[in-house]
Amino acid sequence: MSVRFKLQGIYTPLITPFFDDGSVDFEGLAVLIERLVSAGVHGLISGGSTGENYAQTVEERLEVGRFIVEAVKGRLPVFIGTGAMRTPDSIALAKGARDMGATGLLLGTPPYSVPTERENALNALAIDRAADLPIILYNYPGRMGVEMGREFLDRVGRSKNIIGIKESSGDINRLHLLARDYPHIQMSCGMDDQALEFFAWGAPSWICGGSNFLPEEHIYLYETCALQGDFAKGRRIMSAMLPLMRVLEQGGKFIQCIKHGVEVSGFNAGPMRPPLKGLNKDEKRELEQVIRTLKTTIAAIREGN
Repeated sequence: MSVRFKLQGIYTPLITPFFDDGSVDFEGLAVLIERLVSAGVHGLISGGSTGENYAQTVEERLEVGRFIVEAVKGRLPVFIGTGAMRTPDSIALAKGARDMGATGLLLGTPPYSVPTERENALNALAIDRAADLPIILYNYPGRMGVEMGREFLDRVGRSKNIIGIKESSGDINRLHLLARDYPHIQMSCGMDDQALEFFAWGAPSWICGGSNFLPEEHIYLYETCALQGDFAKGRRIMSAMLPLMRVLEQGGKFIQCIKHGVEVSGFNAGPMRPPLKGLNKDEKRELEQVIRTLKTTIAAIREGN
């Protein structure tokens, strides 16, 4: 690719709606996609952790990815997650992404194996060679056990396809490192409670699970900070969103909260696949109250109050 892909705006890592028997609700997924397209999100990601990729076979992940690409019909970029424990599985996902006409790949560290920086880089470059598509790296050491450090970034950053990085470490010093020393790799916020800081340091995008059910509010923060540079208003919007982010991250029930948020919005999300279980009544009530307050507060900010 001669022109580097511009990674801009709100990218939604899609949930995978399931029926009670664990099969994929493709009709529900299509309805959710149309909702997000009409809301104005800027891109979609299939097969991320929010989509419960760890609970699906490679074949299922490819089937869901193909469905999303076909449903979007070129209206938005679609990136396919390649995260897997086995390199051959990641390569199969990458080749499948190329064949289905996806825009690019979301490429994380293989979980559990704890590769060295060199091993992790060689793994990433093998996946890159298999597809020759734009790649968003995914640094999430809390889940993967290792960080995409300087040696890794220096090795993979030479590829023309490495266009961005979803930074989910939570370490603000990583944000400074990427902004100062790796400006050719576009930063994307992957730690929701640091969105304001990412935008202040020039990140052009935010990959946020909460946009599955609150797309307009996430877009509003992005437009206010990244496009208009109004960080005074941005702090007010972020302040209204922080209670949601606390609920999403508490107790390790991020996906359960996202799926319940989708249900509250009137769309089918269905149950989680094992080993995860849904929220209890108190957790649902708390999340619903937080969503109501967030929407009311941000509506007031929009109206100039």
